[in-house]
Amino acid sequence: MNAGWTQVEEEVARKAFDIAYKRETNALIDSVRSKASCLNEIEDMWHLHDFLSVKRHEVDGRYDYNLPMLVFVFAGLIKDGWITVKELEGLNSDKIAKIMALSYM
Repeated sequence: MNAGWTQVEEEVARKAFDIAYKRETNALIDSVRSKASCLNEIEDMWHLHDFLSVKRHEVDGRYDYNLPMLVFVFAGLIKDGWITVKELEGLNSDKIAKIMALSYM
C-alpha cells in the first residue's frame, strides 16, 4: 500500500489520470490548431505564444501524479469536465466522497 492507496486503487487512479491528460491535451492541440489557422498579424502570433505559455503552466501544474494529492487533482479534473466520477470506480467510497465534495467547491 502506498500513502493509503491499494494496488487496485493505484491502477484505477493512473488510468483515470492518463485519460484526463489525453483529453485535455487533445483539446488543447485542437484549440491551438484553430488559433494558428487564424494568424494574420505578428501580434496574433505573440498572443498564441502567450496562450501556450499559460496553458503549459496550467497543464504542468495540474498533472502531477502524486498519490497524496490525487484526491484534489481528481476533484479539479471532475469540476473541469476532464473525467467523470464513473471513471474513478474502484477507488474506495471515502476517497470518492472526498473527491465529489471537493469538486463542488
